[in-house]
Formats: sequence, C-alpha cells, structure tokens
Amino acid sequence: MSSSSTTPLIQPRVDTRALLGLSDPSDTIDWPRLRAAQLQAGRRSALLFFSANVGAVAMAALALAPLAPHTLLACWMTLALGTTVWTTLRRLGWREDNGLTATLKDIRRTAPEGIAMGLAWSILPLAFGAIATARASLDLWAATTVVLIASAMTMGVLPLASLSFIGLLGITCIVTLLLAGAPFLAGAAAFLVLLLSFGSYARARALVLLRANQMALAERDQTVSLLLREFEDASSDWLWEVDAQRRVVRASPRLAASLGLEPGTLAGLPLLQLLAGPGWETGKFTQELHDLAEKLKRREPFADLSIPIDIEGDRRWWQISASPKFDERGAFAGFRGVSSDVTEQRRASDQIHRMARFDTLTGLPNRLHINEALATALAEADKWGARCAFMMIDLDRFKAVNDTLGHPVGDRLLQRVARRLRSLVSETEMIGRLGGDEFAVVVRDARDTARVEALAQTIIDTVSRPYELDQHTLYIGASVGLALAPRDGRTAETLVRSADLALYRSKDKGGGVFHAYEPQLHVAAEERRVLEIALRGAVEKGQMQLAYQPVVNARTGGLLGFEALLRWTHPELGAIPPSKFIPLAEEARLIGAIGEWVLRTACDEAARWEEPARIAINVSSEQLHNPSFATLVAQALASSGLDPDRLELEVTESVFLREGTAAVSVLEQILDLGVRLSLDDFGTGYSSLGYLAHTRFNSIKIDRSFVQNAARGTREAIAIIRAVVALADSLGMATTAEGVETEQEHEMVQALGCTRAQGFYFGRPLPVHEARLIVSRNGKETTRARA
Repeated sequence: MSSSSTTPLIQPRVDTRALLGLSDPSDTIDWPRLRAAQLQAGRRSALLFFSANVGAVAMAALALAPLAPHTLLACWMTLALGTTVWTTLRRLGWREDNGLTATLKDIRRTAPEGIAMGLAWSILPLAFGAIATARASLDLWAATTVVLIASAMTMGVLPLASLSFIGLLGITCIVTLLLAGAPFLAGAAAFLVLLLSFGSYARARALVLLRANQMALAERDQTVSLLLREFEDASSDWLWEVDAQRRVVRASPRLAASLGLEPGTLAGLPLLQLLAGPGWETGKFTQELHDLAEKLKRREPFADLSIPIDIEGDRRWWQISASPKFDERGAFAGFRGVSSDVTEQRRASDQIHRMARFDTLTGLPNRLHINEALATALAEADKWGARCAFMMIDLDRFKAVNDTLGHPVGDRLLQRVARRLRSLVSETEMIGRLGGDEFAVVVRDARDTARVEALAQTIIDTVSRPYELDQHTLYIGASVGLALAPRDGRTAETLVRSADLALYRSKDKGGGVFHAYEPQLHVAAEERRVLEIALRGAVEKGQMQLAYQPVVNARTGGLLGFEALLRWTHPELGAIPPSKFIPLAEEARLIGAIGEWVLRTACDEAARWEEPARIAINVSSEQLHNPSFATLVAQALASSGLDPDRLELEVTESVFLREGTAAVSVLEQILDLGVRLSLDDFGTGYSSLGYLAHTRFNSIKIDRSFVQNAARGTREAIAIIRAVVALADSLGMATTAEGVETEQEHEMVQALGCTRAQGFYFGRPLPVHEARLIVSRNGKETTRARA
C-alpha cells in the first residue's frame, strides 16, 4: 500500500502545553471535545489501572513480608491501595452523560492523582530499600517496574497524571539506587523513566490526533450529507445507484417523483425499464436509450448524456452522468450516478437553434439552413453518384409593392408567398428564404431534370397568381435560376453562384421565366466583373468622353442645341456601348460620380458656345434620389458660368416609381434654378398622364420606336404621336421627336406638329471640336441673317 493511502485526511496541530493541560489554546482544534475524549479513555482503563496496582502491591508485600515489620508494611499497603482506590473512583466518576466536552480545569484535576500515586509508591524504596536483601531488591524492582509500565499504559491518556506519577516514583528510585551504590541500576532506572515518559506523552498525543481525525471525518460526513440533502431539496437533480445487474438499489425520492411513481417502488427495478416507460413493453427504444444501455454494458463512465423520457404523455429530457463502482475486492458492483431534468434548457436550446436557422417572418429555413441543406445534398449526391439541384427565386415587381403600399403590406405578402411555396415542395426538397424577396429551393434528388424544370415553372405560375391584401389586388411574379450538381458545380458556393447567374439571365429577359445555368453565363459574369473594375477608374484615367448630337427646330431645321451623350473607349476592350456600361454603373453605384463628371463637363463646354445653343443631359433616377443633386447642379452652373435657361435635364418616367423619396422635391429645386426639364422616352413602359402633373416639364421626348412605326404607316403610332403633341401644346410644352433618320420621317414629324427633332438625319453624335464648329457656323449664319 502506498504511503498516500495511510496518510490521515487531516493533520491537526497539537499544542504541547494544551495537551498537558497547562494552557487554553486558540487554534482550530475542538479542544473541549478532545479533553472529554481523554477523560473517557482514562475511564475505560480505570479497572486495568486498579488491577495492575493491586498486583504490584501484592508482589511488593510478598517480597518484604519476611524482612519488614508487619505494621509498617501494612501501613504502606493501606496507603498504596487506598490511593489506588481513590484514583480509580475518580476515573470512574467521569461518565459520558457528564457532557461531550471537558474544561481545562477537568484535565488539571488529574494531576493530583498522579502525585498521590507517586508519593504513595515512593515510600516503598525509601522505607524498605535499606533492609531488602538482594533477592528482595529484585522483587521490589520488578513490582516498581510493573506499576510504572501499568501507569504509563493506563494513565498515559492523561499526561498530567501519568508524568507526575512516573516522575516522582522514577526520581525516588534513581536516588535510592545511587545511595545504595548501584549506579548502573540507577542509569537503567533513569532510561526506563525517560522511555516511559516519552511513551506516555506519545500515547496521549496519538489519542488526540486520532480523535481529532475522527471528529473531522464525522464533521465532514455530516457536512456532505447536509449538502446532499440541500442539493436534492433545492435543485432538480437526484442521485441513484444500480447493482451489477443494473437494478436500482438506491434512489432519491425526487427520482420517483419525477417518474410519477411512489418512492418505495423503485428498488429492484431495472434502470432502463424506468427510463423506457411505455416503450419497455413494445421494445421501441430511442437511440439515446440504446446508447445508455451500451455504456452501462461496457461498464464505462459517462457524463451529460441526454435521454428523452415520456412521462404521462409529456416528452421530457434528462441529463445523466454516472461512474462504475467496485467493491473492496475490486469486483464491479454497479453504477452510481446523478440525473437532472433539462427539459426547459433543451426547449430553450431548440428555440435558439430554430431562430438561428429559420426566418422569423415566414417560418421558412433561412440562408444558413439552406446552405447546410445544400452541402448535405451535395455530399449525398457525390456519395451515391446522383444529382441534386438548387433554385434561386426572385420576386418580380415586389419592390413596387413595398414602395407604394409600405413594408407592413410587403411583409404580409411575403408570408403569403411563403405559404404558397411551402405547399409545392415534397420531402425531397427544402424551400427557404434567403432574405428580402429572394427564396431558394434545394432539390435533393434531381435525377429527373424534367421534373425539376416542371417544379420551377410551377413555382412561377403559383407565385404569379393574384393576392388579395387589405382590399388590394396585388400582382407580382417570380424569376427562377436553376443549377444542377455536379454539372454546374460540385460545392455549395459554386452551385449558388451558378443559380444566381441563371437568375440574372431570367431577370434580363424581363422576369416571369426560369433559366438553367449555361457556361456562357459565367463568361458574361466575368465580363461584367472586368468591366466594373475598369469602369471604376475610367473617369480618372480620361477614358470617358462626351459626344454631342444636334437638336433642331422641326419646322426650320435650325440648330437649337445638343444632347450630350456619354461614350467610353477602353484602351484594350475598345469602344463599349452605353447600353452595356450605363446599367452596370447604376448597379455598381458608380452612376453618381460619372453623372457629376458629365454634368460639369457638359456645362463647361456649353458655356463656350454662342447663345442661344442649349445643352441637354440625361440624368439617372439614382442621381435624382440624392437630395444634394440640386446643389450639385447649382455648383456646376456657377463654376462654368452657363445660363441656367441653356441647360436641359432629361429624366425618365421611372423616377416616379419610388414613392416617398426626394426626387420630386429635387426636380422642383432644379426648376427654381431656371433649368429646363424634359420627360424622356415618354410612352415606353410606365406611361401615365399623371406623371405630367408631378413636375413642370418644358418638353416631352417621343421615343424613336413611335417615329419609326409612324413612318411605316402604323396607325396606332401616328395616333399616339398626335395625342402627345396635342397634350404638350395644351400644357405649353415642346415635343421632341427622337430617331429621325430620313427626310420622309422629318416631313412626317413636321406634319404631326412636333416642334423639335433629333436623329441621324440632322447629325450623328459628334466629337466636341466638331460640335464647336457647328455652333460657331450657326452663330455666324444667325448674325448675317439678322444683319
């Protein structure tokens, strides 16, 4: 056995003076109880003490009977026996019912016992040592040794008594032997006295240490028991023990109460039967219970094992920890463990898990959950050599609902859409919301491509059905991008990107359709990425230029001004058409910086022209929704010195689609500066006569598609142009016909009453130096005409 196993649990510090009863210590040992233990030990050895003394007195009397006067011997025997009886009675007088503690005074009262016994026995060598023969001296020495050893054994627990007795009798014997001329025997007596003194003190100290350890262990056991009782009373945890056959041998009452059983009914029942509940009879166990059974079978410790428990129809969750126990022979004796009800924590954890993986508005899986499901589907498809698919869904015209009716209506519309989408998917698909008006579908089994495409079309048809909300009939649509794995990507990130590119193509086609991913989509996306990077530095690098297309009087053909058109020539990619880079600039939020450069450059150029030539500039709706745009226009006019009446800003009807913005206010501020406004592309997509009431426009531009159709004799186009001209005349506005390319078209727009014209027939977009020449020539002609 190792030394650590024999080390006491505590090592109390024993004060020597306190042990001898000479002081009242102030350390942490419970000395009153230890003093009581000393007195109790003395009481238990009282009869042995009495017997030893009586035997020693008899031995001495037998040895001295032939030599000593009988009267003197009888007196000594009476004194020795009387003192022995007195001491024994004092010892026996201390009973347990006197109390569990003893005072310092009680210990000090034992000193007279030792002194009395020492004086009584000291008479023996002093009175009879001189008359004793050699044989009698040996007998006397034997009797004295017996009484010394007996006293050390029986009185040792009371150090004051034992040391007083041993000291008095020992010193007397040593002095007597020295006077008798026996120094060797005197030395032996001295050695014996010292040995017995140390032994007596050591025995007393050992008793104190033993009793102190016992008291500490008892106190610790009581504390542990108290803590366990408080633990069971104040918490939802409980303790249990099972034997080697996994039958309950001990369990807390709370365990029975948690199972809805009486406390006395658990003993002897298998633990697994209690936990399985109704499933014990049917043999239908949860996987967690199987795991517990396996751990119990392997006799291995386990911690925080969660087990579902069905109690009276209510699913509860318990957390169980246990360790195997062994008997003194090392044989397996069962398990001892602790359990707790963690149902509320589990429900809270499930709620947190749901909040982290489900959209709070629609209840559908969110982006995180969709990504996890897609990763799992890809892994399964790769494992079995199958295919899966991913769809991205974007709602068409949803933004208009949000802008016109507000976000609360938009949120309820999203909830309606989510319910419709949820009804379309089967167990092999998962549909979720990515955010905003974007949804996604993970198709785990996409072996049948036709079925997947049919699902995409069904989604579009279902979402496109009208919605009745707050007495509004709402019409929205859906565009879908489809990607198949592993053909279009082997990772979740790649497949999502492929579906996104396919969705982008669906939106480009006007929405309401689905498009499957094609490799060229990635090429187009890469081209857009390269163009966007190049576009960010095009202005600073001087790659942007303005071309100027003449605007003339439709009746006379005289020059009225120019429209500034943005052009971009990349040193490596060449000339890039506006139809490609303008939408990219708006999407990348670069149109503001580019539009500011166009405005300042065009104003600076027009300020050099001879009056009254005007400059027209196209303005993006994104620019007009910037509240500081009017200030920017004022700064451009001020820095260039251009007369505000010579600047005309062209805006499209799309600027009015966003309700609750500052666009109308910005337009009014621009008009207050004296700048002219023109409504561009009137009649192409969003036309409403109500737009003309929003702002005081100076002119309306008729789109080239109407001009071309009217030139071909299309009656509808001719009627529309006439109606627009009549409307403009009644409102005091000019009308500009765009795209006039032939003399026939020029004559037609003249006949229809258009006041201004623009197109290749009058001039293509010109470089700045050619525009200057035309303005200069026109100015000279005007001057000559006036002259």
